[in-house]
Amino acid sequence: KLKRNKKTAKVEELSATIEGLSASIVEMAATIAKLSQEQADLTKAMAEATELREKEKAENLDTIADSKAGSEAVKQAIVVLKEFYSSQAAFLQQKQVPEMAAYKGMQSSKGGVIGMLEVIETDFLRLQAETEASEGAAATEYAEFMSASTASKKLKHEAEFKLKLEKDQAEFEKEETTKDLRATEEELGKANVYFEYLKPSCIQVHVSWEERVAKRKEEVAALKEAYAILDEKSKA
Repeated sequence: KLKRNKKTAKVEELSATIEGLSASIVEMAATIAKLSQEQADLTKAMAEATELREKEKAENLDTIADSKAGSEAVKQAIVVLKEFYSSQAAFLQQKQVPEMAAYKGMQSSKGGVIGMLEVIETDFLRLQAETEASEGAAATEYAEFMSASTASKKLKHEAEFKLKLEKDQAEFEKEETTKDLRATEEELGKANVYFEYLKPSCIQVHVSWEERVAKRKEEVAALKEAYAILDEKSKA
């Protein structure tokens, strides 16, 4: 009986261990799948961010180049106009025509050609500065995103790798424990068969005092009868 109890307890213990390992394996498999998907999502997001950054950078560089070219062209135009108006004024002074005011053309008014060109030049310079600032901010943001995403992917990959090893170990332990369980169940089955075999010889029949006295009387009467028969045969 002691052996059977020990085997039964062992079976229960092994069964509980297998159940726990099975639950852990399922949980780890789900976590591994989640980590794998998160890495795939990060890879996709990084690729999309890179594509967008390259497109945005190209557009910004084109805008900056156009702004530089535009401001430079306007600057040269202003220089040319200023030289022209200066030469005209000098020419009139040399001719000594006091009744003719120095020719100023459209540059005389506050909103003249030169003033307009200076506003345009300022606009080009402002656009260049704003675009350069925007490009710098976008480049910084992209670099930070890529750095954080790369670090996150690395951590997730390491966690996935470690968890896969733990899952493999758990599956190995489950397999070995299952073997132990089968062996223990087999031993318990043999013990139960042996117990059933010995069971009849171990059964005690409880008889009351009155029944034992009556049986004893019957036994004594039977013995007396047997002795009487033997005695008669010996006399004969």
